[in-house]
Amino acid sequence: MFELTPEQKDIKNAAREFAEGELMEVARELDEKEEFDEKLWKKAADLGFLGVFIDEKYGGAGLGYLDHSLICEEFSRVDCGIAHSITSSFFGSQLISLIGTEEQKLKYLPLVCQGGAKMGVAITEPDAGSDVSSVKTVAKKTDSGYVISGNKTFITNANRGDFLIVLCVTNPEAKKKYDRFSTLIVETNRPGYESSKLKNKLSLRCSDTGEVTFKDVSVPKENLLGKEGRGFYNIMEFLNRSRLEAAGFGVGTAQGALEKAINHVRKRKQFGVPLADSPIVQSKIAEMATLVEAARSFLYSTSSKLDKGEVDHALIAMTKWYAAEIAVKVSDEAIQLHGGYGILEEYDVGHYWRDAKVLEIFEGTKEVEKLIIGRRLLGR
Repeated sequence: MFELTPEQKDIKNAAREFAEGELMEVARELDEKEEFDEKLWKKAADLGFLGVFIDEKYGGAGLGYLDHSLICEEFSRVDCGIAHSITSSFFGSQLISLIGTEEQKLKYLPLVCQGGAKMGVAITEPDAGSDVSSVKTVAKKTDSGYVISGNKTFITNANRGDFLIVLCVTNPEAKKKYDRFSTLIVETNRPGYESSKLKNKLSLRCSDTGEVTFKDVSVPKENLLGKEGRGFYNIMEFLNRSRLEAAGFGVGTAQGALEKAINHVRKRKQFGVPLADSPIVQSKIAEMATLVEAARSFLYSTSSKLDKGEVDHALIAMTKWYAAEIAVKVSDEAIQLHGGYGILEEYDVGHYWRDAKVLEIFEGTKEVEKLIIGRRLLGR
């Protein structure tokens, strides 16, 4: 079993204390209203939970992705929607840390670490989901920078973000289609930036998801993130970090559902005896707990390797796919063990399944994850 350091255990405990003390009381209300309380984001910033993997020079804690995974796990154990709302405030900072200029790092990273600004990453389009190379948003070069035109959808923080990293076509004549793209930092207060909120989502309801339209949005050349023509590759490197965040959500969601199931079967009686006395129920709980522990060990091990500089695309894809699948399976069994009560909001278990399901879709669908794994192993 993977062993955490004393410092990492302290981080995990601190995240659990914050989640139970601050998130639990308001989680279901925010889910119902499809709103987020920005005070929670500010409190998370004050406690140092934002961008812990970012270097201290740029406002972070100088820790690692494993530490971030622990925070994601504990927050989502209570509510994945709030967890996503908080951690998505620095969604994309991984890429700025990796390839940003010194000026970009100093300008943007301290803001998101200290709760002064929120960001996001705009990749997906109406006709470009899993196939990132089908992105059509165009950034035409000018003497001073770029002018962006196009549409994005399913964008986290489309309406609450202060700036986004946007994947655009900048080199349409490039021979290799993967060399046609660049990543640009776009402030959302620039003329021509328009957004709208997507409502009535199945899950992560309090997290802001929206559509974005760029109507000739001008950005200076200093907003180019990384080298021109390397945008596709930049996004792939970003996903190698963000997928572990999704895996952390999966482990936490599964753990929360498991605990709900355990509490219920201890109290609930059928045929005059507690459900917990049933061998069938005991077997189900044993299977659920084993799956959660396996996903957790997977998450911790892969995150630790990333912190050591081992970027294994297949292993990261395995971790995200497995953790998401376990979250769905365990939350589904938790509902089953609740019987009819499992579909009632007041029993507070159904939302775990709702939150789990989206984890099999965003940051790469499970089908895409399997393709990455298979191609890596087979040398394709």
